[in-house]
Amino acid sequence: MNVSAALDWLFSTQFFGIKLGLDNTRKLLAAAGADRINATVVHVAGTNGKGSTCAMIEALARAQGYVTGLFTSPHLVDFSERIRVNGDMITPDALAEEISFLKQLAEGWEQPPTFFELALAVALRHFRKNSVNFIILETGLGGRLDATNAVPKDIAVLAPIGLDHQQYLGDTLEEIAAEKAAIIAPGKPSVTAVQHPGVMAVIERTAQNRRSPLTIARADRKTPIPSLPGAHQRENAALALETMRRLHSLPSPSEAAAVLAKVQWPGRFERLETPPLVLDGAHNEHAARVLASTWKEEFPGRKAALVFAASADKHIREMIPVLREITGEWHLVPCTSPRIMPAEEMAALLGEQETGPVFIHSSLPDGLQAALASPLPVLAAGSLFLLGDLKALLRHAEKRSTAQ
Repeated sequence: MNVSAALDWLFSTQFFGIKLGLDNTRKLLAAAGADRINATVVHVAGTNGKGSTCAMIEALARAQGYVTGLFTSPHLVDFSERIRVNGDMITPDALAEEISFLKQLAEGWEQPPTFFELALAVALRHFRKNSVNFIILETGLGGRLDATNAVPKDIAVLAPIGLDHQQYLGDTLEEIAAEKAAIIAPGKPSVTAVQHPGVMAVIERTAQNRRSPLTIARADRKTPIPSLPGAHQRENAALALETMRRLHSLPSPSEAAAVLAKVQWPGRFERLETPPLVLDGAHNEHAARVLASTWKEEFPGRKAALVFAASADKHIREMIPVLREITGEWHLVPCTSPRIMPAEEMAALLGEQETGPVFIHSSLPDGLQAALASPLPVLAAGSLFLLGDLKALLRHAEKRSTAQ
């Protein structure tokens, strides 16, 4: 199979849906020879900041001479974004080879592997072939039953935890925290960001029960300022630095500062020059608050022309008053993800909260053009799927629709 046909097959497995549980993951990894890992493994869970934290850990590890493997999700435009060795995305030929192997391997299985399980297996096989000795795995959903939790780890890292994916993880912060804290491995160290008191209590109890030495990472005046905008990124930097310290692989303070000053992560208050546009993947209330705070720092006294789309399963009603603080115009656009709330329903929600001018656009190009014609600076936010559609539009690139 060429890479296009291979990806067609892989994306078709999304019809099997999300299946939480580790038995089938372990079966797939063992059958694929992807369970034999000779590397330090860092496992990262949380609600917000996972991707940025993973990027910082990866950069710090590379500075220490490790050959790094980074597995993240979702991708924005190209599936290959999910799998990187020393910062380089998996090549089309390698991707086609791995997917073809897994397709033949799992043919006829009574319980077919899911899209995310297959993606993880592709990553681990690719890492092994490239002699990776430091792996960073970002959870896809939750932690306890996420496929990444089938991989033995050396340290568990917990980014800030908030309400998200309640249909899978629970209705309260404490229930969600219990699912995410379950990545903590018995006898292995764990590191957490500063958390809500109820969340912290769950993490501390889980770590104690599993005899995991737990460290709380706190940013202070000595914490380097990363290149990614926003005060919260300094907290993410503290989490990444503490992770490397616990692994006895922390660069010198000057080297760490130099590394973090260059880290980039797409979709996190990402500024584009052509067209002038800020992209941010704020997709829940906590992330919206972080975005609003960062916007006020970067654009003091100015409101945004907001290009907006959000998944219907998110707490959109709670996000709106937060985003209203920084929004002068709302430009509602369609998105390729099937999870996105239709613009008409979104407009009705906005109408309940007196948000100011709301424009519904029949296409993303129309919405972007209208926002750019505004005298206000332009911000696109609400869903990572929206950001992927925008990037694909600006690059004139093909983007396969994905829900995972």
